[in-house]
Amino acid sequence: MKISLACDHAGYELKTYVKGYLDDHQHLVEDFGCQDLNPVDYPDTGIPAAELVAEGKADFGILICGSGYGMCIAANKVRGIRASLCFKADHARITRQHNNANILVLSGNTTSISQVGEIIDAFFTERFYDEERHSRRLKKIADYEK
Repeated sequence: MKISLACDHAGYELKTYVKGYLDDHQHLVEDFGCQDLNPVDYPDTGIPAAELVAEGKADFGILICGSGYGMCIAANKVRGIRASLCFKADHARITRQHNNANILVLSGNTTSISQVGEIIDAFFTERFYDEERHSRRLKKIADYEK
């Protein structure tokens, strides 16, 4: 899979681990930065990473900032993106099942290295429950975006 990856300075250390994890699992990674601990504004890296997913040029995205909330808000401004902040693997599963989320957002401040692989794997392997109620809700969002 091709993964669009981005962080701000507060997510840099976790992003470094995530990038290695993705490489180890043979995923192709498009890294939008940042590349060090120097301060950067999360929209500057998160929005271009989300656009790659929205354009269909990446299968999924992973965005990381300190709390995760900033990246989640920024990514969800991009038409066609359904970014979800996940603190546990169960969150990743349910957002894929019910929301067909296409971007996983992580908190650099609170996501432990010991949990991140399980969260990523759950997000990548879970499938959307294409039931009428879930599809209906997503259609309402897509219609609003138009």
